[in-house]
Amino acid sequence: MIWDWFPHYSSPDLRFEVDGANAARDFLKSHGISNDKLQLVWDTIALHTTIGIAEHKENEVALMYSGVGLDVMGEGYEHLSEGNRNEIIKAFPRNDFKKNIIPTFFEGFKHKTETTFGNIKADVCAFMIPNFERKNFCDCILHSPWSE
Repeated sequence: MIWDWFPHYSSPDLRFEVDGANAARDFLKSHGISNDKLQLVWDTIALHTTIGIAEHKENEVALMYSGVGLDVMGEGYEHLSEGNRNEIIKAFPRNDFKKNIIPTFFEGFKHKTETTFGNIKADVCAFMIPNFERKNFCDCILHSPWSE
């Protein structure tokens, strides 16, 4: 199963996207990849779920973000011809993707739900955890220790 190897790459306190980016960077660095390419790979993986930022970065970062959006949420689906859609499904069957992707995401950060603050993974926690209470940015401001 995919999660058998996961604990090795999962930190106790970083977003799962950062864990993945760090693992990819370490792997590629051990194979002598240049620092500029390491940074591009790191950004591509770390930002692949970051709405409003990734699409304004380098082409590789924007492409990964768009690919994830198409695969996971169907963003841009209407721009694919039926023939292209059929080719994609033939090459990469969905296999109950919609049913399985949310719990699969959750496995990656259920032990550190606080890392979902401010990103779309908080939606996954809310879906998977009854009565999950998201951290709220406005509450953070109002409960700041600064005196007025």
